[in-house]
Amino acid sequence: IAMQAGMSTVEFEDYFYDVCLNVDYSAMRIAMEKAKTYLDTVDQVRIVGKGTDISFSVKGMPWIPCSGEANIPDGEIYSCPLRESVNGKIAYTCKSTYQGHCFSDVSFVFRDGRIVEAHADDDMLLNKVLDTDEGARYIGEFSLGCNPQVTVPIDNILFDEKIKGSIHFTPGQSYQDCFNGNNSAVHWDLVQIQREGYAEAKIFFDGVLVRDNGVFVHPELEGLNFGQ
Repeated sequence: IAMQAGMSTVEFEDYFYDVCLNVDYSAMRIAMEKAKTYLDTVDQVRIVGKGTDISFSVKGMPWIPCSGEANIPDGEIYSCPLRESVNGKIAYTCKSTYQGHCFSDVSFVFRDGRIVEAHADDDMLLNKVLDTDEGARYIGEFSLGCNPQVTVPIDNILFDEKIKGSIHFTPGQSYQDCFNGNNSAVHWDLVQIQREGYAEAKIFFDGVLVRDNGVFVHPELEGLNFGQ
């Protein structure tokens, strides 16, 4: 894992304990429960940034806080788009190893929920993954990453999906606790860091700016910044 992260064993050991232990998960849990009250009312989502302009609905879909009960490190709160509601384009900012290949520069174009165009360093291999089954070309998860200690990608999804100021927008299987009807053998958490120097993206909920360059600016969500 250290080699994949581009770190020495000692560097990775320090990083591992920092991102796992130097986080106030109790405070995170409280902030996420407050955020959930607001998030559960959201209908329309729009994300705009470098190579990205995408819209979808999460109307009626629950938001699930993840604050240390099941995973360490933790620090995400996720929901799921209505299956056919996704339209537009997204460009991811993190490399991701899947089925033995490290994909980079992944981007998708959606029409009525389906990925109709997909590009990466290897278009053929990327589309082979997306052709695994019908559900692989639809989204099964939308999540906000907010662990304050996880700041850079290391090509390990357990860490990268928690990066502060990030989202992951996941082709494939939808979780049962937030199920949009999509089934697939694929569940691929592709990450977009939205901070300055990366996607520099803005998130709008029902037309209101709620996150700007990875920082939550809506009063009901500011607690998720955790010292940013």
